[in-house]
Amino acid sequence: MARILIVTDAWLPQTNGVVRCLENLGRELASRGHVVSYLTPDGFWTVPLPTYPEIRISMVTPTTIAATIAREAPDHIHIATEGPLGLLARYVAVEQGLAFTTSYHTRFPEYLAARLPIPTDWTYAFLRWFHAPAAATLVPTQSLKDELTLRQFGTLALWTRGVDHAYFSPGEKTEFLDLPGPHLLYVGRVAVEKNIEAFLTLDVPGTKIVVGDGPARAELELRYPDVHFVGLKTGEALSAHYRSADVFVFPSRTDTFGNVILEALSSGVPVAAYPVTGPADILTDPAAGAVDEDLAVAVRRALTLDRAAARRHALGYSWARCADIFLSVLVPVRLQLAEAA
Repeated sequence: MARILIVTDAWLPQTNGVVRCLENLGRELASRGHVVSYLTPDGFWTVPLPTYPEIRISMVTPTTIAATIAREAPDHIHIATEGPLGLLARYVAVEQGLAFTTSYHTRFPEYLAARLPIPTDWTYAFLRWFHAPAAATLVPTQSLKDELTLRQFGTLALWTRGVDHAYFSPGEKTEFLDLPGPHLLYVGRVAVEKNIEAFLTLDVPGTKIVVGDGPARAELELRYPDVHFVGLKTGEALSAHYRSADVFVFPSRTDTFGNVILEALSSGVPVAAYPVTGPADILTDPAAGAVDEDLAVAVRRALTLDRAAARRHALGYSWARCADIFLSVLVPVRLQLAEAA
C-alpha cells in the first residue's frame, strides 16, 4: 500500500478529460488499497480565469503547500497540471529535494495562442522548464511523446487512458427520435480551441447535436440555429446521448488524447476525426473509426462502419491498465536524497 498525493489545478466541478482521468485513476488505485489524496483548489481562495470563469485559479502560498505535503506525508507525489498549485508544489518539491512525477494533459501553448498573441515557442519553453525536474513526465499518446521529444522535453513515459465499459455501453436509441437522421454527435467543451465550427459547418446529411457547455456556446447557438445544443449531460443522460448517436464527430486538432472518443467507441458509436494526435493514436482500427483531413469524408465513412467493431476496439482500453502504468512510473519522494547520499 502506498500513500499517493496528486496535485491538480483541474478539479470538480470542472468537467473535462483531466478531471475524469484523475477521478477514475484515484478510484482504481483506492480499490487496490492505495491511499490517494488530492491537492486541488478546494479549500483555497480562488479567482475565476479570464474567458473561463468556471475554472478557478488558486491563491495560495508556498508555505501552505509545504504544510499540506508534510501533513499528507506521501510516499509518491504526482503533479498533474502546470497551474498555480502545480507550480507551487514543484517549487516546494525542488526546494526540499523531493522527487516527483508530472503529466502533460493539455496543449496550453495552442490554447493560449488561440486567445492571445503569445508565441507558442514561449509557452513551450515554460512547459519544458516546468517538467524538467520531474523523474518522468507521463504523456497520453505516442505521437505526442514523439513531438515533445523533438521539443527537447526530458524523460517521457507513455500513459494511456481508460473508459468505463459498463457505464458507456451499447443499447437502444432513446434520444433524438424526433430529429432526422443520421444523428451526428459532439460531446465536449464548447470553446474555440475545440475547433467545433469544423463540425457545425459540415455539409453532410442528418442532424448535428452538441452536448456540453462553454464560453462559445451562446454565440454558436445564434449562428447555427439548425444545430441542437442540449447543454451539459451527466450520468445516464450522457450515456443515453452517446448510444443514441450514429456517428461521433471529434473536430479538435489540439487535444492530447480525447477521452470522449473512448466513451463513444465503448457505446458502440463509430468516430470521425482529423488524423491528428489523439484520434490518430486511438483509431488504429479502420473498422472502429475514420480519420481524414476532410472531416466530411471521415463522417461519411464512419456512417458505414459496424457499431460492434467500435465497441470491440474500446475494450482494449481500461482504467486498470491506466493505473498499472501510473504505478510503474511513480518514484519515492526521497529518491533524490537517497541518490545524493
